[in-house]
Amino acid sequence: MGPEFMTYCVGLQLNHGIVFMSDTRTNAGVDNISVFKKMFTWEKPGERVLTLMTAGNLATTQSVVSLLDERSKVPEERNPSILEVPSMFQVATLVGRTLREAIMSATETGQTAEANFSASIIIGGQIRGGAPRLFLVYPEGNFVEASQDTPFFQSGETKYGRPILVRAYDPDMSFSEAIKLLMVSFDSTIKANLSVGLPLDVQIYEKDSLKRGMEKRIEAEDPYFQLVSKGWGEALKSAFSSIPDPEL
Repeated sequence: MGPEFMTYCVGLQLNHGIVFMSDTRTNAGVDNISVFKKMFTWEKPGERVLTLMTAGNLATTQSVVSLLDERSKVPEERNPSILEVPSMFQVATLVGRTLREAIMSATETGQTAEANFSASIIIGGQIRGGAPRLFLVYPEGNFVEASQDTPFFQSGETKYGRPILVRAYDPDMSFSEAIKLLMVSFDSTIKANLSVGLPLDVQIYEKDSLKRGMEKRIEAEDPYFQLVSKGWGEALKSAFSSIPDPEL
């Protein structure tokens, strides 16, 4: 069946762009932990930038990325290029169809339950003439779009890193503030679940730039990540201590 990666990925939509962050841990057993990139970008500078993050079965997600990449170079009528479809909605539709195709193909080949090849995808970006858009694509191939009510998407091991996003997210926050927020979210997840781990990949897309923004890999020894991790832990303890004890 191939290794799984539970992973943790977040796409955060701001008023002035999108921030993407993903971990890189893959787990095929307690003694077989590897680093795999889970963030991929297709770009036509001045025309479109599309960033995709994957969570789930490794064979499935690699197949989806390979199919999208191959078809971007040699498009077919039935399988158009991710670099040619005219809207972000159609990009999400194409990614959903490709994900479903990869899962069905793996199931037919592997003679195994379809759930074993499950995966989900976050896809976001902008195509000239439209606004930046962010989608979460499910294994069934359907998808939902980020909105004012749901301004960010998580994929993979979501529960530990969600509370800080819900409490501290502000659509007007700067890219720097958003990255700090995501680092806290990832730190909380990493401390609670061994299936998520550093290094982390982060990428920024600035609204209407139509070009790839800042990209960085955050290693375990990154001094700023260590500062955030330690500072957040101390801030939580301080906040907890400042709340009066209940009367018993």
